[in-house]
Amino acid sequence: MRAGDLTTPALLADAGVLDHNVAAMSAQRPGPSLRPHVKAFKCTALAARLAAVGHTGFCCATVREVEGMAAAGLGDDLLLANEVLDTRRLGALVASGAARVTVAVDSPETIAAAVAGGIREVLVDVDVGMPRCGCDPADAGRLADDARAVGLSVRGVMGYEGHLMHDPKADRRTAAVADAMAILTTAHADVGGDVVSGGGTGSWDCNHLVTELQAGSYVLMDGSYARLGLPFREGLVLLTTAVSVSARGWTALDGGLKALAMDSGNPAVVGDGDDEVLFCSDEHTTVTGSFTVGERVGLRPAHIDPTIAKHDTLHLVDDVSAGADAEVLESWPVDLRGW
Repeated sequence: MRAGDLTTPALLADAGVLDHNVAAMSAQRPGPSLRPHVKAFKCTALAARLAAVGHTGFCCATVREVEGMAAAGLGDDLLLANEVLDTRRLGALVASGAARVTVAVDSPETIAAAVAGGIREVLVDVDVGMPRCGCDPADAGRLADDARAVGLSVRGVMGYEGHLMHDPKADRRTAAVADAMAILTTAHADVGGDVVSGGGTGSWDCNHLVTELQAGSYVLMDGSYARLGLPFREGLVLLTTAVSVSARGWTALDGGLKALAMDSGNPAVVGDGDDEVLFCSDEHTTVTGSFTVGERVGLRPAHIDPTIAKHDTLHLVDDVSAGADAEVLESWPVDLRGW
């Protein structure tokens, strides 16, 4: 089958780019020093590719992701790197022996929720500067003591410097990551444990503290990360069809907001020309350029994580730049969607 035989909009992943990116990351972060974040791709078939090269511990963002990974036989060491107040489904996995599950805690309430649901292992989540989750670093040791007092095993700490991931200036990004990790170092001294978890694709080469890097977007990359000049290539394309061509100089494609995430900006038109995205609407993306009705046009998303989550299937192809002529090697269910 060729990509041109697929109903559009269709999500394509380049097999060669995937292999390159996995090898590049694995060379620097081999085995357990990388905990791939499945929220980036939400696909157990892709996760199995990472497990095959030694990355057998995974990071998850939702309870559904944990359940799906366990059902796929990839539950050796799953970290839910989010605070969760209902851990019953997670505890059932632990009790059944289907998965080893660790959750992040940053408050007495999340500690109590872990115990109530049957979770046995936690990491203390520490605020290292991103205004989202994480306890005050000064409270980390106390929370670890409280967790141990109610029978939980505290494996260590995590801290996500997500606010620094997309800084285009490498020197500034490196310095800021070091400052954030200095906070986590102090908290880790108070908490103890073997695990220091954090980081991501943007700090893959400059976060020298973490024992395990929580990177995920690197596998297929996106336009936002591509601006950083990292050694990973963009391998994800939304294949669309030109459904209307205007004499006034634009073309309407059949994939829009319901097929593309826009939080990091417009997608980019695949090709060597000067074609530009004018705007995206619910079902369409309007672009400049000389296309014909029925022509297949590729769009590279600016943010892969929520883009993939909009689709049921990810089609692995031999050369994504070939567009409609690309050979479809495999079609993978995006089976970690939902909550």
